[in-house]
Amino acid sequence: MNARQKRLFEEARKRNPDLKIPTDTQSGTDWTEADLALIKQGVGDKTSRPSSASAEGGEGRGEVPSGEQAGSVVTYFEAKGFGFLRPDDGGRDIFFHVSRLAEGLATDLRPGARVLYELGMDRTGKMAASSIRIAPPA
Repeated sequence: MNARQKRLFEEARKRNPDLKIPTDTQSGTDWTEADLALIKQGVGDKTSRPSSASAEGGEGRGEVPSGEQAGSVVTYFEAKGFGFLRPDDGGRDIFFHVSRLAEGLATDLRPGARVLYELGMDRTGKMAASSIRIAPPA
């Protein structure tokens, strides 16, 4: 524990004298294969996901490959380089960063613009859009 953590712990101990110092009981060697598999999924392991080669059967009819979702831009802050997408199938708005734009121009990211994207994680581990493409006109 660093000095700040010790100070906070001592302040908390004044309010609750029965408080014990937390100990690290689980080391990396105690993890099961199931635990490791869950960790890999959380950090972007894509070995168990189907490849996006299934798009070849779509023949340009606007079908979305597996894993890719459709939505529209709700807001985009060009000066900051981020915004939010609204999925077509409903649910919460999804954060995106312009650095995840795979196809299209950043100037095309206007509110109401149709996009195709995959779900991933941002650098803080929160859900965010990745591999964003501007959807072709219908």
